[in-house]
Amino acid sequence: MTKTVDHWIGGKSVEGASGAYGPVTDPATGAVTSRVAFASVEEVDAAVAAAKDAYATWGTSSLARRTAVLFKFRALLDAHRDEIAALITAEHGKVHSDALGEVARGLEIVELACGITTQLKGELSTEVASRVDVSSIRQPLGVVAGITPFNFPAMVPMWMFPIAIACGNTFVLKPSEKDPSAAMKLAELLAEAGLPDGVFNVVHGDKVAVDRLLEHPDVAAVSFVGSTPIARYIHTTAAANHKRVQALGGAKNHMLVLPDADLDAAADAAVSAAYGSAGERCMAISAVVAVGSVGDELVAKIRERAEKIKIGPGTDPASEMGPLITAVHRDKVASYVKGAADQGCEVVLDGTGYTVEGYEDGHWIGLSLLDRVPVTADAYKDEIFGPVLCVLRVDTYDEGVALINASPFGNGTAIFTRDGGAARRFQLEIEAGMVGVNVPIPVPVGYHSFGGWKDSLFGDHHIYGNDGTHFYTRGKVVTTRWPDPSEAPAGVDLGFPRNH
Repeated sequence: MTKTVDHWIGGKSVEGASGAYGPVTDPATGAVTSRVAFASVEEVDAAVAAAKDAYATWGTSSLARRTAVLFKFRALLDAHRDEIAALITAEHGKVHSDALGEVARGLEIVELACGITTQLKGELSTEVASRVDVSSIRQPLGVVAGITPFNFPAMVPMWMFPIAIACGNTFVLKPSEKDPSAAMKLAELLAEAGLPDGVFNVVHGDKVAVDRLLEHPDVAAVSFVGSTPIARYIHTTAAANHKRVQALGGAKNHMLVLPDADLDAAADAAVSAAYGSAGERCMAISAVVAVGSVGDELVAKIRERAEKIKIGPGTDPASEMGPLITAVHRDKVASYVKGAADQGCEVVLDGTGYTVEGYEDGHWIGLSLLDRVPVTADAYKDEIFGPVLCVLRVDTYDEGVALINASPFGNGTAIFTRDGGAARRFQLEIEAGMVGVNVPIPVPVGYHSFGGWKDSLFGDHHIYGNDGTHFYTRGKVVTTRWPDPSEAPAGVDLGFPRNH
């Protein structure tokens, strides 16, 4: 009998009752390995109700209690990181080293949440007027929800719930239905760490579950990571239902390579940033902008390195890149390469039609490299989310910056140069939320916040870091006046002299 991935509600696994299920496949073989229950409106309501009940006590619990649970969770996460990585590889397909890296980046945010106490300190101003003090505090919101993508089934949820929980909120997670098991393992470890029942819940499903979370009156805030069209829908719908929203969308990340750059370092960076995790990440470099005469040499170096990448199942230690998540997504990625020449691109490497011996039914695609790509080509305009790298040519730095800034996306970008002045200008002039200088994937560390500009972010708060703490709390300002104790009513002796 096919294994079923159920929901996690009120501190335990709960069988799906809707009768609707989705398939979970092994991308390396194409075989269906399990099914995942899809939640009905009633099942989402049950998860929100469990979270609301738990909030009554968790929201007023001490910071010491909350962080004690998170410290235990951190230890359990560290002990089980190989097991979680194996679940990611089995359902997403990424190689084991990439999966371990994902867990490590999630662990970083758990560690940040363990030290949340310093971020929740309030402020105090004394004597703003005679015997009047003003203080500000931050308090949790209540029940909050996270809707997360398939490409990082452990890391992205951990960008959300550790901080939300540390701040005193309770959480309902709707992970991707394509690779749901990692989320369930995180729920089990949280329970083992002593998290009270109902503080963390998981419901699986499709648009039915998402829409119910967006409209549920007891959900105070929604965090989302995914494509730009869905991020826009999440933001519009949740905001219309009076919820706080942070919705991180898609990207078309550019890497500007100046003539003075170390081309070997730039080529190494381009290959790892474009093809790592099979290009299925919003921080992938998908467009290299070569300035001046460096284009030919840079493309040659990228091709030389790309042709050596070992593609195979994620369970094989020799594999450097795994399959794509589904056959449908693989075919969509391939369509951009197959239509590239007709749209003016020079196809340097064509990875379509790639297979792995013994795994012919897997969702395979090879590495593709397109040169002299016009800005009108679909391969440039769209977020492909696969191992396809576009190279564009410009004559000057100013042309390169203008090209990048014309993109509707503003997630991340990078510059490769030896010139500090050029790098400084770039970081100030470029219209993107995250900038790398000789760093191809500028994902901030946990104590800074992650997020883009323009069509890459809907909402006012970036994710994790200080923005994460602010998103999951709301401020309150208290103005206090106390009479001087010398003014106590007659007959009440507080031990102060009357002439104080």
